[in-house]
Amino acid sequence: MSKIKAAVCHQFTAPLQIETVELRSHLLNEIEVKLGAVAICHSDIAFAEGLWGGVLPAVYGHEAAGVVAKVGASVNGISIGDHVVVTLIRACGHCVSCAAGQPTSCETPQDASASPLKDQRGQILQQGMACGAFAEKVVVNASQVVQIPAELPFEVGCLLACGVITGVGAVVHSAQLRAGQDVVVIGTGGVGLNAIQGARIAGARRIVAVDQIQQKLQIAQEFGATDVVLATDPEPWQLARQVLGRGADAVFVTVGAAAAYETAPQYLAPTGKLVMVGMPRSDDLSSYDPGTMASLNQGMVGSKMGNVVIQRDIPWMVDLYQQGRLKLDELVSGRWQLEQINEAIADTKSGNARRNVIVFD
Repeated sequence: MSKIKAAVCHQFTAPLQIETVELRSHLLNEIEVKLGAVAICHSDIAFAEGLWGGVLPAVYGHEAAGVVAKVGASVNGISIGDHVVVTLIRACGHCVSCAAGQPTSCETPQDASASPLKDQRGQILQQGMACGAFAEKVVVNASQVVQIPAELPFEVGCLLACGVITGVGAVVHSAQLRAGQDVVVIGTGGVGLNAIQGARIAGARRIVAVDQIQQKLQIAQEFGATDVVLATDPEPWQLARQVLGRGADAVFVTVGAAAAYETAPQYLAPTGKLVMVGMPRSDDLSSYDPGTMASLNQGMVGSKMGNVVIQRDIPWMVDLYQQGRLKLDELVSGRWQLEQINEAIADTKSGNARRNVIVFD
C-alpha cells in the first residue's frame, strides 16, 4: 500500500474532498502510473452529480497521462519509466466484442470490489470509470495504457485518453466518413471540437458547427468548421441546410442533452447517419419519426469512445499532432492544481472551457 492524495466524492453534487487515501500494489496484469496530468471531462462531472447512478465514495477522473512506476509480471510491452496515456477502456481481449475488434464495448464486467483504492479506515473507494485518476497515482489494467513519446507534455497527452479519441473516432470509425461528404457537429465543447478536427482530417466538404454560444462557434472555426449556426435560432437545421444545399451526410451530437437528439434528425440528408456521442442523464428520453427515417434510408448509431482501438489510434493521433495536423495544445483552456479541482469543475460547467487540466508536480 502507498499513500496518495486524491479528490474523493462522498456525496453526489457536493464538492470533492482532497484526502490522503491508500493505493494497493499492482497485480500481475496491472501497471502503476505516477500521473503528470488529468483532464476534467463532463462525464466525470455527470458521475459526481449522480446523473448516471453509481456507488459512493468514489474517485473519478479518466483522462490521464504519466510515468510508469511499476509493472506487473505478466505485462509485456510496457516498462518502468515509459510515458503513457491512461484510458478508461479496459478490454479483456477474449469476449465477443473484443474478439471482433471492438474493445470499447468489452462485455466482461469490472469487479468493483477489486478497486485498488481505500480510505484511511480501510473502506473501499470506487475506482471511477476504471481509472480513479483525480489522484497522484493510479493502478490500472495493462490494456488501459498506451505509450507516448517522452517529449509529449502530459497536459497534452492526457487529452488523448478520451475527448480527442472520442471526437475523432466518432468520425472515422463510427460514421466512416468519406472525403467530400458534409458534416454537422452539434455542440462545440471538447469532444465537438475534436469531431470537427476528425471531419477536417477525413476530408469533409463542409463542416457546420452548431452551438448556443457565439464565442464557441468562433473557436470551432479555428478547429476546422467551415460554417457556423446558432442553436438558438428557431430552426437551426434550416440554416445548416441552406449552407450545405441539402441535409448532412453525418450529424454528430456531442452534447449530453436529450433536446439536441430530439432535433438532430432534421439536419440529415437522405441516407444520412446520426452519430450519438453525448450521453444525457439516464432517465432523459428523446423521440423521432422512424417512418421518415426508414423511408429516407437514414440511420442512427451509438459511438462509445469513438469505437477506437487505443493501441492503434492513439499513436496515429500523436503522429498527426507532431505533423501539425491535429490541434491539442489549443484544447487546453486552463491549468489547475489538485487542490483547485472544485474551481476547475465549476469553470468546466460554465460551458466556456475546452478542457481544464489538473497538473501534478
